[in-house]
Amino acid sequence: MKNNSMKKLIVACVATFAFITLQHNTAEAITQSPLVKEVNLYELGKENGLNTINIEQENNRPDNWVDLEKKLENPIHPKAAVKKASKPNKKTPKKEKEKPAVTISNKEKDLFARLVNAEAKGESFEGKVAVATVVLNRVDSPDFPDTVTGVINQVVGGTYAFSPVQNGEINKPASDESKRAVEKALTRKNRLNNSVYFYNPEIAEDQWIRTRTVVKTIGDHVFAK
Repeated sequence: MKNNSMKKLIVACVATFAFITLQHNTAEAITQSPLVKEVNLYELGKENGLNTINIEQENNRPDNWVDLEKKLENPIHPKAAVKKASKPNKKTPKKEKEKPAVTISNKEKDLFARLVNAEAKGESFEGKVAVATVVLNRVDSPDFPDTVTGVINQVVGGTYAFSPVQNGEINKPASDESKRAVEKALTRKNRLNNSVYFYNPEIAEDQWIRTRTVVKTIGDHVFAK
């Protein structure tokens, strides 16, 4: 009976000694490195605010010890880069096409765009819209024909009112920008202060046109009424 008690005491002492030795062991004794020390993962995790659940498994250690020089891996934050959630694609609402205030046939619209293209070639989109607006202002004026076709083909003093009709430039196809300028002008959102004339002051020979009240200058054209 005494022998069994003695054996148990010896085993307990050996286990205690082994535990104490393990607790105070250094990496120098295990890895032959005099610079590396070990620290309890629980304490290190606690100091760094890390979750210690299964932390020893993340560091590939059978116990809860890790070298100070090794990076402490936190199971809560996987090594793989976390893919940021992409923002949902917001569909840009489709801009509704502006409704025309004046409706004309496609044939007349094509004639209109060809005149704008010939008269405002090289001008900005704004300049093309302004030329188209002058035509529409004439349609509204009692001093001119009451249709787009009538205004474009008007003859004054034996010649056409618009030189492209006279010299044939109006027969050339209209650019997409000229077509869009016509569509914009047909909305009648800007009547250009009811201007019914436009001219290039650099080449205009008619002195009478220069006596008209100037409303605006866009590019090479002066718009007047």
